Amino acid sequence: MSNQKPIADNLFSWPSDNPKLLGSRDTETGRYFFPAKRSNTHEQVELSTKGKLWTWTVQRFMPKTPYIGTESPEDFKPYPVGYIELPGQIMVESRLVGVNAKDLKIGMEMELSIEPFVKNEDGDELMIFSFKPSKDL
Repeated sequence: MSNQKPIADNLFSWPSDNPKLLGSRDTETGRYFFPAKRSNTHEQVELSTKGKLWTWTVQRFMPKTPYIGTESPEDFKPYPVGYIELPGQIMVESRLVGVNAKDLKIGMEMELSIEPFVKNEDGDELMIFSFKPSKDL
């Protein structure tokens, strides 16, 4: 049986029943960062799990290396990607899941989702963060 692991360290809390993106806040300026910056003036913070779709597009071609996906250019399936505005914090670029691109609307309420992405060479399932339309609509 495989384990589930974040695709990269310090991106989001996992495993968790209530996962959160892990960012940082500059203690001198109050500015938020994602992914988190590590320095004497940055403190780690959990970012909001809900926000609004600020803008979006469709990724229609396979991303360049160091892309980790397992598909080939021939079987690549386009997917929506957008910026989610987390209130009072930051905008986060993310895959958008659970919705067809034609149904996306700027300003729609979105929420964090942790999704399986690929398996690594050890058979661990690597998890990514994404955003999906909020259930609270």
